[in-house]
Amino acid sequence: MLFTVDEARQVLASLRPVLAELIALRADAAELAAGGSRLGGLPELKAAQARLDELMTTVQSHGVELKGFAPLLLDFPATLDGVDVLLCWLEGDAELGWYHRADLGFAGRRPL
Repeated sequence: MLFTVDEARQVLASLRPVLAELIALRADAAELAAGGSRLGGLPELKAAQARLDELMTTVQSHGVELKGFAPLLLDFPATLDGVDVLLCWLEGDAELGWYHRADLGFAGRRPL
């Protein structure tokens, strides 16, 4: 699946609640894994891990590539001016405003 910039931005907007839950749950899971958490113990950790898997599957079901977990890094396959690129969103980015050639990876990230 290839996205236009507008399509990718729409999908990102629709995924914002999922991404927010993923980020919050990631922190909870880290705390639970460290032990001695007010959040609970092993059963709560296992539940958090299962929910994280569900959330990541939801993201990927939209054709989005989940490239990083902490921080979240999402790539949207696209073509710009006849070149295969990945529209790139990094946790903390206010919007989808970056891309990189598919063969260069994150180091080749440029503003749209």
